Amino acid sequence: MTAVPGGSDAARRVSEPVKDPEHGRSPYERDRARVLHSAAFRRLAAKTQVHTAGTDDFLRTRLTHSLEVAQIAREMGARLGCDPDVVDTAGLAHDLGHPPFGHNGEGALDELAADCGGFEGNAQTLRVLTRLEAKVYGPDRMPAGLNLTRASLDAVGKYPWTRQPGRRKFGVYADDLPTFTWLRQGSPGGERRCLEAQVMDWADDVAYSVHDVEDGIHGRYLTLRPLLVDPDERAALCADVAAAYSTESPAYLDEVLADLLADPEIAPLAGYDGSHRAQAALKATTSALTGRLVTAAVAATTEQFGPGPHRRYAADLVVPGPLRARCALLKGIALRYVMRRPGAQGRYRWQREIIAALVQMLVVRAPEVLDPVFAPLWSEASDDRARLRVVIDQVASLTDPAALAWHDRLEGS
Repeated sequence: MTAVPGGSDAARRVSEPVKDPEHGRSPYERDRARVLHSAAFRRLAAKTQVHTAGTDDFLRTRLTHSLEVAQIAREMGARLGCDPDVVDTAGLAHDLGHPPFGHNGEGALDELAADCGGFEGNAQTLRVLTRLEAKVYGPDRMPAGLNLTRASLDAVGKYPWTRQPGRRKFGVYADDLPTFTWLRQGSPGGERRCLEAQVMDWADDVAYSVHDVEDGIHGRYLTLRPLLVDPDERAALCADVAAAYSTESPAYLDEVLADLLADPEIAPLAGYDGSHRAQAALKATTSALTGRLVTAAVAATTEQFGPGPHRRYAADLVVPGPLRARCALLKGIALRYVMRRPGAQGRYRWQREIIAALVQMLVVRAPEVLDPVFAPLWSEASDDRARLRVVIDQVASLTDPAALAWHDRLEGS
């Protein structure tokens, strides 16, 4: 491996000549550029975040969400002393593996991929970055994906373990373990995540919890009024959050919710009417909530580990319990009033049927109907499990509109 600035953290699995030496770009700046210019990143523009992509110009897609996560992570990481381009790259890349139709599509693909190890968006992200995205080939003539540095790949790893019984989330498929073992060199072992991954993960939680509520209020999918006036509704929300997002008791969550709803930035949103002034107030609330969730975590981390700079495994992100509970409650508001709104379940069933039918048609008709990236991989696959994984990779790469178009085309031909 060619020596590079930053030692082993800046190493790439496939050695590359140093580019633009007179320009002085760091290896991590090059990582960020590679993700930003990748096809997988562009496709996020037409992939669902919470609301179906393209249904409203205001609402977020996976692309806008990833840009927001990267911005929050970069600023938070910089305040802690992380390399800003490493946490920025992690934020940009963290959702590259998510399939059409958001988490609903992820669940559908997990069931369909049971015979080849299941499907998980974070494990798929690693696969995209290190294998599927077209950029670099190794001397063994095998694809190396974007060939990012070890530090950047490690920072993307929210769940650094293989699939395990009783755990829904995981970050690597069995056939990607050699790459995973390489990128985890220098870690203290076990399941500990580097600081940059923890920063990205918290930035992700902050972004989607706050922004999903913002999108829901703007789209009139939710109103805070019932929570302000109805204790039974507050109790039901806290029960949902305890079941889905938090290990805290519903009683404790109810106390935190009372404080959250009493926030002077929150209460005015109950009367949101979509006017310019109301939109300004909504944006002010979004900014205030984001700032508080970030600042408190940075302060708690600095208090425990000192002023830094901190990076890699020199510290862990400290997020106080009440802060996590607030974030979980915001997620729960979006879950209860947006994702579980009346009529949503029928659409979710339809999306899962589209995904299932598409996978089944591709399994039967591959490799002829696969695109030129995946058809050779299917032909080279060693057995039915490996061929199924190629089909799953193909479907996961599609945008929401492309999945529908492929389904309609294959069904009609």
